[in-house]
Amino acid sequence: MGRPIEGHGVRDARDSCTEVLVPTSRTASAAATGSVTSATSVTALSDVSEPPWGLSAGTKPPDGEHPPHGEQPAPQVPASVSSLSKGPAAKKPGAAEGSGPADARRGPADPVKPLMRRHRDLCERAVDALEIAAGLEADGLTDRTAARYRHRDVFALAEELYARVPGVPAERVAPSGPRAGPDTEARAAWTLLALLPGAACLATAGVLRATEGVLGGGARGAVTALGVLLALLALRMCLRRGPLRAPEGTGRSALYGCWLLGYAVYGEELLAQVISGGPDGPWAATPAPLLGLALAVAPAAWCAHLFSVHARRQLTGSRVLKEFGAGVRPLLLGAVALFLCALVPLLLLADLGYGGGGTPVAVTALGLLFFLARLLSAHGCPEPATTGLAAACAVEAAAPALILAGRLPGLDLLARPVNALVTVAGTGAVPALACGAAALGLLIHAAVALSRASAHTRA
Repeated sequence: MGRPIEGHGVRDARDSCTEVLVPTSRTASAAATGSVTSATSVTALSDVSEPPWGLSAGTKPPDGEHPPHGEQPAPQVPASVSSLSKGPAAKKPGAAEGSGPADARRGPADPVKPLMRRHRDLCERAVDALEIAAGLEADGLTDRTAARYRHRDVFALAEELYARVPGVPAERVAPSGPRAGPDTEARAAWTLLALLPGAACLATAGVLRATEGVLGGGARGAVTALGVLLALLALRMCLRRGPLRAPEGTGRSALYGCWLLGYAVYGEELLAQVISGGPDGPWAATPAPLLGLALAVAPAAWCAHLFSVHARRQLTGSRVLKEFGAGVRPLLLGAVALFLCALVPLLLLADLGYGGGGTPVAVTALGLLFFLARLLSAHGCPEPATTGLAAACAVEAAAPALILAGRLPGLDLLARPVNALVTVAGTGAVPALACGAAALGLLIHAAVALSRASAHTRA
């Protein structure tokens, strides 16, 4: 009679333990796979309850003794499966908390995290996601590459980086100037500066016209030199502010520009004397190109400003880099055409003011070369601009040098191309060819370089 009573008590204890451990086994089965649900429940029961034959856990029954009738010993379950029944409390102390699905996406398997570390400075300094997109594009990232980071394009990837990396509060504040509305005072300031070179040249031309026959040659030369100096200083001030402003370190460009301006004033007369067997004396100056180019500084600044504004709007509305590039190229061509429409009348008026009557093709090509070179420099491409100016200077310098070299015995072949060009189109064909070819090369390069998002970031 003792054994049935004991077995009955053990069964009641097991039933109560089973009812208590139901949540534990359900929790373990939710964390583990569905195939180990029954094994987990049995293991949880074996960990808490004592063996049914009255022995302590972990001891074997004596030899020859078996469990009571109707009772079966708890099966031996591997420790790896047994640990699943312990629920959240069995998590190792070193395990990171919050390792759910969202954290797994941003864990070591997250492909955006290495990119975020590599461009952390860019993301912290950026005032919007567009600047991050421009920086990524400048680093060589394309829309096809963005797919490896699980984003459809560079702009979506930039928005993800901008949202993840917290920036400096003072730098992340949205700018109140160009974003809020047109900065009228700033535009008025650089417009006034852009008018100063033309005003200085006009004032110098007026003084020389008014004092003609009154002042001697030395005095008139001093007035001319003073006017040129004032015009250059005004041009320097203009290029330090506004849409024509470029990073520092463009000293070579300034030297090349002075050479090209000097050739526009004296170059054709020098070439004519060299071809005729000279030079034979002082060279006659042609100040009309200098006056026309000085007056064209203000239209150049406004064309560059309009291009920058509309390109920025195109960048804001684009979602794919190819779409942005396709929208910027017509803007570039429109800005160039608008500048030519303003440049040609000013050059014609300046030429008429000095008694000329020809179409200034060479000076038009020079003005276009200056505009494209400055536009590229202002958008972060100073090296191609310097190269274009240097190429034009090299061609203009090579023309009289080849004529002089052709006078040597046996080297007359060197002078034939220049003589043929001057015979067909005049001495103005040399600067027109030099500046026109350089301007065409810069236009092709600008169509590629300025169609990138990185060329339109703020300084």
